[in-house]
Amino acid sequence: MGIKTSLINRRGGEDHCPECGSKNLIHDDDSGEIICGGCGLVIKESIVNDGPEWRAFTPGEKESRSRVGVPLSFAIHDKGLTTVIGRIGKDAYGRSIPLNTKLQMLRLRKWQIRSRVHSSTDRNLAQAMAELDRLCDKLHIPVNIKERAAVIYRKALDSGLVRGRSISAIAAASLYAACRITQTPRTLREITHQSPIDKKDIARCYRLMLKDLGIKMPKPDAQLRVPKIAAKVGVGEKTQQTAVEILRRASKIRTTAGKDPMGLAAAALYIACVMNNEKRTQKVIADAAGVTEVTIRNRYKGLKDDLGLEV
Repeated sequence: MGIKTSLINRRGGEDHCPECGSKNLIHDDDSGEIICGGCGLVIKESIVNDGPEWRAFTPGEKESRSRVGVPLSFAIHDKGLTTVIGRIGKDAYGRSIPLNTKLQMLRLRKWQIRSRVHSSTDRNLAQAMAELDRLCDKLHIPVNIKERAAVIYRKALDSGLVRGRSISAIAAASLYAACRITQTPRTLREITHQSPIDKKDIARCYRLMLKDLGIKMPKPDAQLRVPKIAAKVGVGEKTQQTAVEILRRASKIRTTAGKDPMGLAAAALYIACVMNNEKRTQKVIADAAGVTEVTIRNRYKGLKDDLGLEV
């Protein structure tokens, strides 16, 4: 029958029969009714079942089986709210779809794609998000930073900064700003290498966004650049920890102010390699960090003299 007896004690709900005062209430899941077991009064009808239609035994299963659909994504031009007609050639029973139906579905898919991008703003966002997705894929940018870059681009679009400027330049500048905010070690040179826009144009758009959008950048931390360089030159964890400790000591006595964080990280890693007997030349570390050997030598001398290191 699908009927079960339950005592309903929910805040704002019924816990007894208003007619006879009985607390023997029957919850009928099939009809969506709450019935009094004493007098037969139908207390509520057409109740919507807001519970899940599946079972979950762990918190991870509960999160993965949510009924609310995929989360909103700012990296998609429509935030992922619209549906997409796929290219599957079979129906729900696994049978092949007739040719006429397949052609009709292709036409529907074409017009559905066109309806998703019907205004100039949507077209702008679609092109920008595609370029942003390409850059993040080339530079191995995490998803959360990609979302931050998409939010920055949307703010620039709402402020009118994109009008009259290259969409690719604003997208690259937004990604660079997101990397700077989150302290992700991606230089402007690396982003420019993967973008069709010149470095000068991206830097100009970046400065314009900082001024008009009021974005405040944190101070660059050289310690966060060490793992990136160390991964390229292949040094051990002990050497990385030594380099981070050198930079931490230098930061306490304020000798790192005004200096390029990538050059400081490269010099500290070179010192750590010498101290731990890991043979890495200045040229190898300089190429991995994207700086010159002269920069490493100058920062090496400065760190050695300021900290009193015996190398």
